[in-house]
Amino acid sequence: MGKYEELHQLVSSFEADFRKFYEKQNKAAGTRVRKHMGDLKKFAQQVRQEVQEIKQNMKEEGK
Repeated sequence: MGKYEELHQLVSSFEADFRKFYEKQNKAAGTRVRKHMGDLKKFAQQVRQEVQEIKQNMKEEGK
């Protein structure tokens, strides 16, 4: 479950900036929120690729 823990830590690290932006309307925090979301997108794409590779290997081993 290493990837799940990584995801959880990544999302948890965004909390302060989300609160600053949405609750206090801090513009600089909004910029950081956008960066965090980009990082999340990159992480998600890496996980998607890894899952696809694992599935492909499972399929090849099943032959």
